[in-house]
Amino acid sequence: MRVLVLVVTLLGLLVAPAAAEPRHSLARSYVALGDSYAAGPGIPNQVGQPAGCARSDRNYPALIAKWLRIPQFTDVSCSGARTVDMTKPQKVSGGTNPPQLNALRADTDLVTVMIGGNDMGFGEILQKCGQLAAHDQQGNPCERYYTSGGTDRIAARISGVGSKVSAVLGEIRKRAPRAHVVVVGYLRILPPNGTCFPQVPFAAGDVPYFDRTSRLLNAELGAQATKHKASYVNPYPYSHGHDACQPADRKWVEGLFPSAPAAQMHPNAKGMQAVAMLSVPSVLFGRFQR
Repeated sequence: MRVLVLVVTLLGLLVAPAAAEPRHSLARSYVALGDSYAAGPGIPNQVGQPAGCARSDRNYPALIAKWLRIPQFTDVSCSGARTVDMTKPQKVSGGTNPPQLNALRADTDLVTVMIGGNDMGFGEILQKCGQLAAHDQQGNPCERYYTSGGTDRIAARISGVGSKVSAVLGEIRKRAPRAHVVVVGYLRILPPNGTCFPQVPFAAGDVPYFDRTSRLLNAELGAQATKHKASYVNPYPYSHGHDACQPADRKWVEGLFPSAPAAQMHPNAKGMQAVAMLSVPSVLFGRFQR
């Protein structure tokens, strides 16, 4: 939490006085890439096209662009996006989102990217774990399902996600060679142990398994960022005590029955603010460490 306090103080210095315009910006052209955890489905106000991408004007990329007064900001994040949608069109409700990497230009100097959760099968895992927990709320039916046969199939998927994210980062470098690239990890959904069934319908024994799996995904994203000399922001440890099982005034991610405007099992406005705050130091200072 000390990091958040420090960043809030830093932002106060950057944006005050509000009416003043900076002589220059550290980044002039910023492109935001990613899936629903970047887009912000359900968080007011929903903006941009196609509507099915469910982008919010208060998602973490929009906040970064606003706080740092970046003059050219393009947000092409889209709910449901996978790594393949970085280079291919993505069909959604209301139209088609063009390949996200098409937004990059040779003069783009800042890129944030959050991708990999849907490649891992995030939605399918939530659904399967919920179905199994309905019949065994105290055991670990989901862990047993995904590790049957002696292989952890989710861990294997995450290994595959790493190579896909690596390819995305390599392509970003080709299209925007001057850009400072910031890979952003995922917020915590569940506490390390315990349960809040049915708000998040996981069996008690599966909560630690999902925690380990989430850490593994974020670690893989961090490894790929290091490999490609990008900055990495991992909000997961800072979101301890702000998971979907917490009271409405503390949670950064909503459960099945949202208490704030946001999609089920997705970040709310507070979560987006936290991710933006944690990202600002990497945006400001990471570019000088390349």
